[in-house]
Amino acid sequence: MKTGNLKLCALSLTVAVSLMLINWTVMPENQKRASSKINTLTEAEKKSGWRLLFDGKTFNGWRGLGRDHVPKGLWVIEDGLIRKINNADVKNLPDGSPVEIGDLMTTETFDNFELYFEWKINKAGNSGLKYNVSEEISQKYGSKYSALGFEYQLLDDGDPMYSNLKPSQFSGSLYDLIPAKNIVLKPVGEFNSSRILINGNHVEHWLNGIKVVEFEFGSKELDGAYKVSKFNKIPGFQNKRKAYIVLQNHNDESWFRNIKILELI
Repeated sequence: MKTGNLKLCALSLTVAVSLMLINWTVMPENQKRASSKINTLTEAEKKSGWRLLFDGKTFNGWRGLGRDHVPKGLWVIEDGLIRKINNADVKNLPDGSPVEIGDLMTTETFDNFELYFEWKINKAGNSGLKYNVSEEISQKYGSKYSALGFEYQLLDDGDPMYSNLKPSQFSGSLYDLIPAKNIVLKPVGEFNSSRILINGNHVEHWLNGIKVVEFEFGSKELDGAYKVSKFNKIPGFQNKRKAYIVLQNHNDESWFRNIKILELI
């Protein structure tokens, strides 16, 4: 190869590398985040006060609702993900005893916060993340091991089996209370990103970067929705409280990662 061609190739390589560095520098923070390891915090997040609710390796900070431990065989950690086993696939434990059922709940309660989490489900999948959950109310008016609380719905919206659901029962909605708007889901099997913000009486649901629900505790909108919902026989259900965050034990398989929280003063 001639010397001139060598110089031209070297110049082209230098320009290409420079452009790559420039592109990385101006890449939005959320895209940088997507390239990083899961279940970690950026330095900016650490300085802002964010902390992980799931470390990717253990169930530290979690327990079964109504239990002092995590139900074995139903909730597992695989490849840095919390996986809820499909109920039809649950097998007895090695000693022959049946698997304990129930929701997975934080050991701490939270008041004002911003919660971020990522989730995926299979085709026709149905699950939920619940907040504003009182363990006492759940056990008094519902199941011993299942949460009664506000539910951020997680669903394969496009599956035909869900064609007759109410608007407030699709993904991102405050389940059976306030319907989500402008829903844009990732294809089934890919991770969606969600946020829940509670600041005073103000609440927001976000799905894949889009705000899909907004309401106020104590508002006519919320109280009216409560009165015609499946929860209207539960006194105080719609009231704000310092409460648990819960991953729902629905029938279907579901996965969760990058669960992190910023508590607001």
